[in-house]
Amino acid sequence: MKMNSKKLLILYATQTGNALDAAECIAREAERRACLVAIRSTDEYDASSLPEEDTVIFVVSTTGQGDTPDSMKVFWRFLLQRNLGSHWLEGVHYAVFGLGDSGYQKYNFVAKKLDKRLSDLGATAVIDRGLGDDQHPSGYEAALDPWMALLWSRLSEIKPNFFLEGPDFLNVELIGQPKFQVSYHNVDNMDSQLSTAGDFEYLAMQIGRARSMSAGRVSHEKSKPDAFLKMIKNYPLTRASHEKDVRHLEFEFLSQVIQYEVGNVLEVLPSQNPAAVDSFLQRCNLDPESFITIHPREMENHHLDNNVNTLEVPIKLKTFVELTMDVASASPPALFLRGKILYVMSFFATAEHEKEKLQYFASPDGRDDLYQYNQKERRTVLEVLEDFPSVQVPFEWLVQLVPPLKNRAFSISSSPLVHPNQVHLTVDIVSWTTPFKRKRGGLCSTWLASLDPEQRICIPVWFQKGLLPRPPPSLPLILIGPGTGCAPFRGFVEERAAQSLYGSIASIILFFGCRNEEDDFLYKDFWLSHSKNDGVLSEAKGGGFYAAFSRDQPQKVYVQHKMQEQSQRIWNLLCEGAAIYVAGSSTKMPSDVMLAFEEIISKESGAPRESAVKWLRSLEKAGKYHVEAWS
Repeated sequence: MKMNSKKLLILYATQTGNALDAAECIAREAERRACLVAIRSTDEYDASSLPEEDTVIFVVSTTGQGDTPDSMKVFWRFLLQRNLGSHWLEGVHYAVFGLGDSGYQKYNFVAKKLDKRLSDLGATAVIDRGLGDDQHPSGYEAALDPWMALLWSRLSEIKPNFFLEGPDFLNVELIGQPKFQVSYHNVDNMDSQLSTAGDFEYLAMQIGRARSMSAGRVSHEKSKPDAFLKMIKNYPLTRASHEKDVRHLEFEFLSQVIQYEVGNVLEVLPSQNPAAVDSFLQRCNLDPESFITIHPREMENHHLDNNVNTLEVPIKLKTFVELTMDVASASPPALFLRGKILYVMSFFATAEHEKEKLQYFASPDGRDDLYQYNQKERRTVLEVLEDFPSVQVPFEWLVQLVPPLKNRAFSISSSPLVHPNQVHLTVDIVSWTTPFKRKRGGLCSTWLASLDPEQRICIPVWFQKGLLPRPPPSLPLILIGPGTGCAPFRGFVEERAAQSLYGSIASIILFFGCRNEEDDFLYKDFWLSHSKNDGVLSEAKGGGFYAAFSRDQPQKVYVQHKMQEQSQRIWNLLCEGAAIYVAGSSTKMPSDVMLAFEEIISKESGAPRESAVKWLRSLEKAGKYHVEAWS
């Protein structure tokens, strides 16, 4: 008899937490059907134990250009071992659900690779893989719901012993216990207010302590910040009348200087609106001055992050909320609201009409109305709580259910060679109006835009490797960066210009795009200065700068059209071994640019389109075609 013969194992691999959300949704639905469940991250599970499992559900996200999440890399390398053989997983049943973005060329690539590899190792699929798409109006939930319905139907047929009460049993009143336990402490003379903390090490430990206790922490994330910055410049790059507000922001290191590279990413922990935090504390009847510690509740069927070190040093409740719980950002995902908050809130509603409304929203029948209520209106968690005043959710549940306050990632737009003590960012200030005319704004971008360089505000940051590796000076470059996608390439050009002062450099051509030359030509003077007087973007140096202004003429002109105009120059650089770097929106731009390269290579080489496609694929494999795109 196999181990865990009646237990469903769910393994997830997440980069930002979405795969964990989806995995917990599947686990919750299994538990409602009286099915025993174990849920683990792939970096907490011994892959050699897979043949001993009965049925495994994989929930995996795809990052970057078809990359596995950090937490899955070791697990995936194990599965690729040649000695495992085609019968290694014989008798094991599995299902795969992937989370991806159809704006990328390699959409849900990790889920597709995993599905094939499991099959090759002899495992049997319960149902076809499910593919969630971040581009869908309802997000990945649109694919998850029907996929789960099919999963339970098929499992009840082939594995009826999984369901202890029978395949037709469904407990709609199951809530269980929260995953985390909150302990309150009597602490005298302990000052935990960030605003009064002057010592950077103390400040870093304070942030690390709060985030290590946070229910939303993912295992690969570093809790303590790498450094603290202060803003020294904040000015607009777009005309005041333009509908978009894009800022150039410059920062200096307050603490130790971190050695970063062009192409790296800066993650910023945003500061929340103090009034919103106070409103949340008041609405939930929480004592902001109490001191707490938080640790996972020991429960067999719930995810425990073995890497979390919950230091037994109490922290002020208000500080914990400020640093870890995103109480007032717009629109948590529909899955989060339906699968977690609204479902749990219904158990704590004392007004019958509120309980019924919450249960309806949390049901499949209520999806369309939930979409109108949440997604279109982009309600915050605080607003949802205020809409149902009879609900009083215990803090243990709030810790688990309120979205984690996540770092926001920005491409660095400076070179450390040119600015050794600084970091520059190019930030689009996110804002919009809902159908009911509510003004909304992105938490981090709005906060950064509001900062006054004259004030000394400590900004906690983390430095991460991006998807655009630093090129050596001898490598010719073809850069495509419309809109704020040009941000990392400002750093590339700065660095190449600095390198040209003491050695030879290869050519760079850059394609930039925006709507109007007068309104949103980001860094116009910078690009033009480097494209003249033998600058690194000048044609005299083998380079070039080409701008597409999509709305300045009746027919729209985009970067791919400018690329076609420079077809011969692009081909010549590719023949010299150039690398391609693409950055910007993930909607249509990356695929349109790829198609333009296919047409250019086919036209200039005289080869058929299929050969051009293979040629580009070989560039990708050789590490010479890089894409950094975002929704």
